[in-house]
Amino acid sequence: MPSLHNVEAFERDERNNHRVPRLSAHLGSRVDMIPVSRPTITDDDIQHVVDTLRKGFVSGDAPPVAEFERQFANAVDRRHGVAVSNGSVALDLALHALDLQHGDEVIVPSFTIASCLFAILRTPAKPVFADVDPGTWNLSIDTLQTVVTANTRALLAVHIYGLPIDMAPVEKFCEDRGITIIEDAAESHSVAYNDKPCGSFGLASTFSFYANKAITCGEGGMVVTDDENFAERIRRLRNLSFLPPPGPRFVHDEIGWNNRLSALQAALGSSQLRRMKAVTAEKRRIGLTYHDFLSSHSELRMQPSATPYSQNMYWVVGVVLPDRFNVREVAAKLRERGVDSRPFFHPLHRQPVLARYGFTSQPSLPVSEWLGSQGLYLPSFVGITDAEITKCAEALIATLSTE
Repeated sequence: MPSLHNVEAFERDERNNHRVPRLSAHLGSRVDMIPVSRPTITDDDIQHVVDTLRKGFVSGDAPPVAEFERQFANAVDRRHGVAVSNGSVALDLALHALDLQHGDEVIVPSFTIASCLFAILRTPAKPVFADVDPGTWNLSIDTLQTVVTANTRALLAVHIYGLPIDMAPVEKFCEDRGITIIEDAAESHSVAYNDKPCGSFGLASTFSFYANKAITCGEGGMVVTDDENFAERIRRLRNLSFLPPPGPRFVHDEIGWNNRLSALQAALGSSQLRRMKAVTAEKRRIGLTYHDFLSSHSELRMQPSATPYSQNMYWVVGVVLPDRFNVREVAAKLRERGVDSRPFFHPLHRQPVLARYGFTSQPSLPVSEWLGSQGLYLPSFVGITDAEITKCAEALIATLSTE
């Protein structure tokens, strides 16, 4: 098994101060199965959407969209925000706007969601896969340096499961070599790296507002940037690439998308944004409660609760099982005990779709493969009770004890 990142001192300090007020705001009744995720929708959210409807604001051009863009960009210390239909589209548009060419390479950590790979494959560039650190599960300066070539044009810097990459050395390395950083902060809402918000690094950053994210629009995403020209390019691309005024309407000089966010989704997002910090604090409290239960079991591996540069907000609570266990079988046993779970990401460099694009051979990336084979995550939605957390943790321990 890979050696672990040394963060025990930071975990200990943070665990001594992790109690925060509980935030619970769910609609509907509980069921016997504890789900992995459940969106948090409050009466205020509903009222905000209803008020928007009553004003007749529905389309992607309505004022609530621009207001949500402004509010969210400000929350992550960016000058511009461009709302789009989902987080995958945000990646697509950000990479497309780089005007990548054949022969260019884009580095991406192999341990992340397939949307990152697909966004690269839709450009002329070649994806290059980096392994991740065995302790943080994130790309590191060491894993980055091993795959950089003279053709590296961009890095897709993905923060995994609520814990940021150590960005300072990565930023310096890329700046020195003229490598553009696109930051994927979809899993790191309201997380700070050395007091700087995730979503404020690189040329542009992308977010997702899917139902399982810290704030949700149901579906939705955002590209944020400080570069006015880049933001304007994204705005055009998301809206069929109409020519800017005073250009004639319905005349297009490049292929665009119809990837707007509706006013109703923006209204929900604006309402949710008001409590993003409280949601993040509650997610961290839930993650640390799990950590108290599970970290004493020496065979289980978890992300650190803190690093020298950040706190883990635990977008999901992940656990890596010993090699002798089959994750699918463990998940099935957990379901029998009333606990849902999900497997970790399948490594990008092992995705079958690569063969369609002529990538028939990839080097071994042992940490990404280990995580993809042995990892699963447990229920950690806002509103889960301590009793339910206890049930989930004890179900996992009991399942492993009987295997």
